[in-house]
Amino acid sequence: MRRWIMLPLALVLAGTGSAVVPLAASAATPAAAVTTCPTGWGSLPKAASGTGGQHALTGIRTGQQPCFDRMVLDIPGASSSALVGYHVQYVTTLYQDGSGKPLPIAGGAVLEIVAVAPAYDPATGSPTYPAHAGQALPGVNLAGYSTFRDAKFASSFEGQTQVGLGVRARLPFRVFQLDNRLVIDVAHSWSATR
Repeated sequence: MRRWIMLPLALVLAGTGSAVVPLAASAATPAAAVTTCPTGWGSLPKAASGTGGQHALTGIRTGQQPCFDRMVLDIPGASSSALVGYHVQYVTTLYQDGSGKPLPIAGGAVLEIVAVAPAYDPATGSPTYPAHAGQALPGVNLAGYSTFRDAKFASSFEGQTQVGLGVRARLPFRVFQLDNRLVIDVAHSWSATR
């Protein structure tokens, strides 16, 4: 009688054992997916002329993408018919507009971002963005970012706002405008894949 109990038990265990092998094999991690990233941005200065400081900066925020880190300057009223002037370039030292004071920015390279949009209401002089010269950008936390290392408000002087963005290294970047915002993307690498 024991044979009859042991034989079905052995068959069940043998069947279970063979079922485990394919499950374990199918649970193996596939090779990492390759992301194709945009290329051709370059690291030379980028600039555009605009309507001249009639729209005020109200916020700065950042985000992470698979191929780049992004900074967005919120400028309500800016649009394709009311472009914001800007100048974005790598600098060895960021000098604050107006005072000429050097501002330390952490990172392997520093992007100077100048937008022709004051951080105050041009009509009243009231602040529209609560930042202080030489200080970190309010509400921006760059912990865990692949490329961004530091971001500081430099100044808002004579109708334009200056921001320092510390990045890991001198990497390709692009600048473009959408309604109500100016966007700066800095690539994670020079290659087209990640």
